[in-house]
Amino acid sequence: CRGAMQSPININMASTIFSPYLRAIQLSGYSLPANERLKLRNNGHTVVLELPQSLAITGGYAQQYRAVQLHLHWGATTGPGSEHTINGHRFSAEIHVVHYNTKYDSFKEAMVQPDGLAVLAAFLEMGPRDNPYYQELLDHMQQIQRDGEEVWVPGFNIASLLPVNLKYYYRYNGSLTTPPCYQAVRWTVFNQTMMISRDQMLKLITSLRNDDGKPLQSNYRQIQSLHGRRVLASFQPTFFAPKQLPAEEHSSSSFQAGDVLAVLFGVLFAITALAFLL
Repeated sequence: CRGAMQSPININMASTIFSPYLRAIQLSGYSLPANERLKLRNNGHTVVLELPQSLAITGGYAQQYRAVQLHLHWGATTGPGSEHTINGHRFSAEIHVVHYNTKYDSFKEAMVQPDGLAVLAAFLEMGPRDNPYYQELLDHMQQIQRDGEEVWVPGFNIASLLPVNLKYYYRYNGSLTTPPCYQAVRWTVFNQTMMISRDQMLKLITSLRNDDGKPLQSNYRQIQSLHGRRVLASFQPTFFAPKQLPAEEHSSSSFQAGDVLAVLFGVLFAITALAFLL
């Protein structure tokens, strides 16, 4: 796993470059009926949900990308386990939805091409209540405890595992984070964070065993050097702070421009009032 375009990376918000050409991610076919069964398996390194090729990214990239699978990375009871970090902050966990470019005939062909793959990534943190969408996966974790075990699960809305707002994200060129680490990935890392409960996080990090029969934990790769790569942002990063604020029941997002301006005007008003009093 060598090269100058390896993943994951630390995203320094102050160093990102705003690009007005980055449009909102658009998804097609992500809502699956319950009678469409999906294979969930423990591959010894993570939990993988295999996805039908009817799922696709139809906007936000120059080409269309077809879904292959999704998987997660997590930490342990002793610490968080996201792969990417923001301003040096590591989140509790991270989901990756892997797609390949439809100009290629297969995932195998695409994964060795510079524009072959697109991965949608979102961070997970702990919140006050269960996330019913992630429960669709977590309900079956006990059935795939050992490496190689698999189970068929009912279809559901896969998009509900990702943020509601798909407009705000970071984009950079990188690699797969597991061997052979092909440098073929156009990464999209969403700014909005998904929330799951403490009990759900505990189930995620304690349910599975790896290929050695030991607890499958801290299955993330260490941060890789940028080597001069640019990280683009679809929003103005200066208006966003690392602190996460609740946006709705199962997700949270960073400060937006209006919040920052409101605080600044409040401070200026207070200073002006104080000057008149003195």
